[in-house]
Amino acid sequence: MKKLLILLVGILMTTVSFSQTTLTLEEAIKIALQRNSALVKAKYNLESSEASVKSAYGDLLPNFGISSGWNWGRIQDPGGTQLDALGNPYTIPPTEVDTRNYSVGAGGSVVLFNGLANYANISSAEMNHEAAELNIDKFKKDIVQTTTILYYTILKNKALAKVKEENFKYNNKLLETITERNKLGSAPVADLYAQQVQTGSAEVDLIRANYNVSAAQNNLIDYLSLDVLNEYEFISKIDTVNNNNIDSYNKEFTSIKEMVDFALKNRTDYLGQQKTVLSTEKRITIANGGFWPSLTGGYNFSTTGVAVDHLFDRKVWGLSLSLRFPIFSNFNTSTAVQFAKVRNLSAQEDLKALERKVKIEIKQGYLDFEAVSKALDVAIKTVKSASENRRIQYERYSLGSGTFLDVLQSDRDYQRAISLRIDAEFNFHSSREALLNSIGKLGYSQYESDNK
Repeated sequence: MKKLLILLVGILMTTVSFSQTTLTLEEAIKIALQRNSALVKAKYNLESSEASVKSAYGDLLPNFGISSGWNWGRIQDPGGTQLDALGNPYTIPPTEVDTRNYSVGAGGSVVLFNGLANYANISSAEMNHEAAELNIDKFKKDIVQTTTILYYTILKNKALAKVKEENFKYNNKLLETITERNKLGSAPVADLYAQQVQTGSAEVDLIRANYNVSAAQNNLIDYLSLDVLNEYEFISKIDTVNNNNIDSYNKEFTSIKEMVDFALKNRTDYLGQQKTVLSTEKRITIANGGFWPSLTGGYNFSTTGVAVDHLFDRKVWGLSLSLRFPIFSNFNTSTAVQFAKVRNLSAQEDLKALERKVKIEIKQGYLDFEAVSKALDVAIKTVKSASENRRIQYERYSLGSGTFLDVLQSDRDYQRAISLRIDAEFNFHSSREALLNSIGKLGYSQYESDNK
């Protein structure tokens, strides 16, 4: 039975594959920045905004086109009899005349003035493009945070599984000891039964812990758009935080006000929304252009001939100016202006809402970081205390001065303490990553340098 249990644990703890791939945290982030579906779509939209900028500049240039033509005609007359000037009849014979005409032309037009709407359109397109770039920058930082937390979740669950494995080994060894003592009559059968239950519970906890590891791995693999049927080995580690270096992490963050001021100057999603507001202001200028007169210049060149070799014998050159005064546009212009103003007001509200969101994220994130820092400090001390208490209770029981229930309770306390220690460290790093991202200090360029 014992050998079967050990074999089962070995199977659960070992993931064997002939093509196992090592995946570090840095490699996972690089893959996420390359293959994340939402990021790929955002880059496609960025290309569209670049095309819009190019089109806006193109509106300042004259358009140009070339045309050519050919036509053929035939006139048939059956003839007949007519009178001349003296009244004498004469006969007109039947006739058939073919005509051909060849033509070539070139020309175009250019908008000389339209209420400065063309220049405002360039500014609006450029600001939309800059906003798209800034939003992609923030999106990349979010990807770094999400990937890191998903990877840390795997490491946390692996650490917890390791604790459960050690606990199973400890209880299994203790079961062997109590079994031998029971045979010698120095341990009651109640202690043996209790330890058998404890060992069984430890085995179930180990199975659940390994399942959690597998689930966490699948979550990350899916986020990276990798094949979940492939096997990966995750080898990076969470930096250990203890009483000696926890203060160095706390020094990364200043007061909430200073962090908010820094974020409003550096968070690219906030800067991008500012660009969007400016872009909508330019859209108002574009809409107002409909109230102004428009001046358009034109130019053309054409030539015609009845034969190809005489096509350029007769040439026509031309220039034109067209001035249009809008008198009444069925309220379409005023409606367009109103829509543009509404979009601008909506963009301003989005900016205010984002500013409030930034402040809330930083305030709550900082308070959460302080709380998890304190919890981690307490967890570190609790593990030391629980470990020492378990050792003492086991020694007392071995000497016959303690009860087996005290041993069981001390072991449960130690397992709870070590699990809380692992959770506290994971929460500490996750909270730190989130706060760095909220401030705008989370970088990603180091993960893209190798790919350029």
